[in-house]
Amino acid sequence: MVARVNTVTFQGIDVQPVDVQVQISNGLPAFTIVGLPDKAVGESRERVRAALHALGLSLPPKRLTVNLAPADVAKEGSHYDLPIALGLLAAMEVIPKAELEEYVVLGELSLDSSIRAVAGVLPAAIFAGANENRLICPADCGGEAAWAGDLDILAPRNLLQLVNHIKGTQIMTRPQARLREEDASHRPTDLASVKGQETAKRALEIAAAGGHNLLMSGPPGSGKSMLASCLPGILPPLSPQEALEVSMIHSLAGTLPEGGLLRHRPFRDPHHSASLPALVGGGHRARPGEISLAHNGVLFLDELPEFARSTLEALRQPLETGETLIARANHHARYPARFQLIAAMNPCRCGHLGDESLECTKAPRCAADYQSKISGPMLDRIDIQVDVLAVSLADLNAPPSGESSAVVSARVMAAQEIQARRFAALSAPEHIRLNAHADGVVLEAASIMEDPARELLNRAMETARSSARGYYRILRVARTIADLAGGPEKIGRTHIAEALAYRRMALS
Repeated sequence: MVARVNTVTFQGIDVQPVDVQVQISNGLPAFTIVGLPDKAVGESRERVRAALHALGLSLPPKRLTVNLAPADVAKEGSHYDLPIALGLLAAMEVIPKAELEEYVVLGELSLDSSIRAVAGVLPAAIFAGANENRLICPADCGGEAAWAGDLDILAPRNLLQLVNHIKGTQIMTRPQARLREEDASHRPTDLASVKGQETAKRALEIAAAGGHNLLMSGPPGSGKSMLASCLPGILPPLSPQEALEVSMIHSLAGTLPEGGLLRHRPFRDPHHSASLPALVGGGHRARPGEISLAHNGVLFLDELPEFARSTLEALRQPLETGETLIARANHHARYPARFQLIAAMNPCRCGHLGDESLECTKAPRCAADYQSKISGPMLDRIDIQVDVLAVSLADLNAPPSGESSAVVSARVMAAQEIQARRFAALSAPEHIRLNAHADGVVLEAASIMEDPARELLNRAMETARSSARGYYRILRVARTIADLAGGPEKIGRTHIAEALAYRRMALS
């Protein structure tokens, strides 16, 4: 007798179906799982055995074979526990096999038969809905799965509750969709609390309005990290589609413990000791890295030159394409990674270059050595680069007088609405929503310049001998500056001049 249960496996953001086949046959007592299971899947035998024992059931003294098809695809994770247990119960005729045919099942079993949360429930629920199936998932993940749309969901807390529902002796209600609770400790800093640094705040506003990458260079204590923490507070909220995309990635990473949808743009700030797989993605199970967890949000890299050179160079392709591809011998994992890079660094190792009373004896040679850790192609991909000077004593003693994040956010949203209308009128591809995403023909059509502006830009490019990428990045920033000014059809000379001022490190 063979019983079948549907489940899934994950290859990056993609979901693939898996057929769990359970057979009970005569022979020496054994419990075998085949189909390229990893260590966690192989250990399901003991968890399933103990969970059934907690229900008062014992496995028959026969040969039990579990096949995870297709057999040539690696199976990873603990979410196979529940489908294997249900397959055994169906093969033992404890529950009817026909009741399981329309369900996609995920869940990890505890020894007492309770069902623990697993990663990837949201993309699995979307997959089930697209294939007109129903879903069985842990109770802690029910609020996450409910966002997948109008599909039948069972979210039991333990195996007994699920068996009783299938046999008709207990009725389970559909879980309600939930939003992730806001953590007060992770609220963005209000821009009004930043004293001084008017140039840096202006650069931050431009970066937010156009989705541009930003690098801040300045001495320790000048407020670079504080400015970066203000950025999420001036960005528009996630759209429903963006929230779903971000939550799917965090679901695969197992960072949605409350089972709710993300409401705010991610802000990821990995330590400079982070490895390449931690930042870009990879490892044994090819999990999403920090750049994918920052999708549709902000990736803040503090002390940029302290990151490993190979780690920084690995960011070059995702910054251009908006996705990361993790290559393995037997498969490739693809994750979205359209993030906004905000970086901070000291001008030299001691951090006090230019201050004769504080700088080290190796200046200015130490500054050249320190800054050379960041390659030219990497710098070329950062649209806005500003110096953040030390805050003066007068600014520190003065009361906060700057604009609040709410005021700046209103201007940012207005500028982004102008961009959205412009790109819609140009029939741009769907992923081009901000000036930073535009390229080629679309960028040229959206960035018509007045003659004085074109002359200034051409003269600056000839003097600096900048790359074609640098030329177009200046054009994007200038387009954003014009949009913040109300969105005139043509870019003016003042817009180009301000954009050039933010490319100092790239042009020098």
